[in-house]
Amino acid sequence: MNLQNIQTEIDASFLYQLLAAHEADENVAHVFRQMSEIEYSHAVAFANSRNLPLAQLPKPSNKAKILKLIGQVFGYDYVLGVLLDTEKRIANSVINARKTTNTASSISDTAHVAILKNILNHNKNVSGGNLARFEKRHRSVGGNALRAAVLGGNDGLVSNFSLVMGIAGATSGQKEVLLTGLAGLLAGALSMALGEWISVKSSQELYENQMQLEMEELETNPEGEEKELTLIYMTKGIPEAQAMEMAKQIISNKDHAHEVLVKEELGINPEDLKGSAMEAALASFFFFAFGAIIPVMPFFFVGGFKAVLFSASLSALGLFLIGSSITLFTNKSIWFSGFRQVIFGLLAAAITYAIGSYIGVSLAG
Repeated sequence: MNLQNIQTEIDASFLYQLLAAHEADENVAHVFRQMSEIEYSHAVAFANSRNLPLAQLPKPSNKAKILKLIGQVFGYDYVLGVLLDTEKRIANSVINARKTTNTASSISDTAHVAILKNILNHNKNVSGGNLARFEKRHRSVGGNALRAAVLGGNDGLVSNFSLVMGIAGATSGQKEVLLTGLAGLLAGALSMALGEWISVKSSQELYENQMQLEMEELETNPEGEEKELTLIYMTKGIPEAQAMEMAKQIISNKDHAHEVLVKEELGINPEDLKGSAMEAALASFFFFAFGAIIPVMPFFFVGGFKAVLFSASLSALGLFLIGSSITLFTNKSIWFSGFRQVIFGLLAAAITYAIGSYIGVSLAG
């Protein structure tokens, strides 16, 4: 384990403790505190293996502190989502390393998400309802939402920056560039919003149709559904007699049986269908528009090559911030990710500017 990995363990311990401090359910908060201790123990083990004094263990990084700020502003479920993404990445790295060195696998290699579920499942004080609530939270929010925000802003900035530079290269008119930039912002944001709305709505309709079919099967052939449920439980390692008894009890209550079959057979959580397609569409519109307005802003005040320079400078700053934000998920260097994003964004804009200049000269001639 290198120093970068030990920093990840320290950050995870810090963030789990943060989640515990802001968790309303004491039983789930207890789980978070256990996970914090597990993460910190990994850091201590590393220090002992290298004969490093515990005083030399790193403090929580700036990335962890930024996540704390995100939690304060947007809610701590976002922190949980990013944290779980990090754990999966660590687990995959360990597994790949074992394959490379042909060393035996260990139970500790699995993602800490699995460890967390085991703690919840075997903690008698944590009810099934709390477990379901917890699992729903970390599936529906967090890393995915933050990633969508970052990528949406990046799409808006890069695409509109390139569009604005292409028109600026073709014409020196301030109004023409401003009009094109605003049109590109609206067109792109509306397209993103519509695509997101269709995606969420179609998924909901598909799930609702599958759930309806499952209800019809339950009403017309309850014996068959009972056998299917028995087999599902048997594949989970439950003895056949116990699986049959569990399935029989569940099928006796049609509504409860439908809920269980939908979850076990189809893998659908009915709570996930309550997400608003309109909210998702508005979020996509906002994130894209937020990035797309950055290269346009200077053209509200100045024109010509001065506006081009201001736009490029402002966009470069935006690209760096977006690249830095991506490190919340990749654990790469902020400077590396930030400047990589700047280089690629400026290169794309330079190409469209050159093409626009060539077209402008050709049309003028």
